[in-house]
Amino acid sequence: MTKIRVTKEFNFEIAHALWNYDGPCANIHGHSYKMFVTVMGTPIEDENNPKNGMVIDFGDLKKIVNNEIIHTLDHAIILKKDAAESLNYMNNPMFKKQYITNYQPTCENLVSDFAEKIMKKLPERLTLHSIKLHETGTSFAEWYAEDNL
Repeated sequence: MTKIRVTKEFNFEIAHALWNYDGPCANIHGHSYKMFVTVMGTPIEDENNPKNGMVIDFGDLKKIVNNEIIHTLDHAIILKKDAAESLNYMNNPMFKKQYITNYQPTCENLVSDFAEKIMKKLPERLTLHSIKLHETGTSFAEWYAEDNL
């Protein structure tokens, strides 16, 4: 059977700060993230299946990524727990949408977290091949399944 890789692009905005970092990213700032999610599988071969010929319906992949990542993080502030505890944000309306992590919210850690979330929701017949997460137009982190066996 022929294996095919299917990729969908996503765009979203996140504010973050890097706790105890020795550069300007220690300050709260934001990025326009661009993410490419690639799944791999064989196209469905069932004339009675409305998804015949598809590895995955792009709309189904979009639902998974939106539900697991985009709806939670788009226009949110993401902070490591230590950093969040140092802010007086509890009753501040500017911090209503927040995502507190146990990890430093670097591009590298985000892409790893996203891979875990997406893998749990993919149909069993598919595998997550890779995620490429652009933090800026010229800087990105990549996660590959083959590197994480």
